[in-house]
Amino acid sequence: MNKIKIWKFYKFKILLWLLVLGVILAAIYFGIDKKFILFVTFAFGVFTQLFTGLGSIIALIPIIGPLIIKVITIPGFFLLNAMGTIISGIAIKKGYTSQLAKGRVVTLGLMIGIIIGYIIGNLIPLK
Repeated sequence: MNKIKIWKFYKFKILLWLLVLGVILAAIYFGIDKKFILFVTFAFGVFTQLFTGLGSIIALIPIIGPLIIKVITIPGFFLLNAMGTIISGIAIKKGYTSQLAKGRVVTLGLMIGIIIGYIIGNLIPLK
């Protein structure tokens, strides 16, 4: 992608990030509670997919960009996996084995569906 296409594609996300940064700095300057600022920023980022845009802009940096994204996201997956294992252990200990088995079957079906969708998506591209 050349610079003009990148700017056209990411113009909205870059301007939105600059606006959010300005609002955050103004809120800190005026003494608004930092927990409230964090909550509003997180909620706004989730609903507008602002963090996804930031990740895609970081990934555009040659060589180091994809590495930064991997370093940020892989520990999150490890944390989610560890939490699932701990919760499963607690559920087994309390006697919820049948519900846990049903949940594992649904999760396995979802994973298989994602894999099949990925394979079909690569075999039949939309372009």
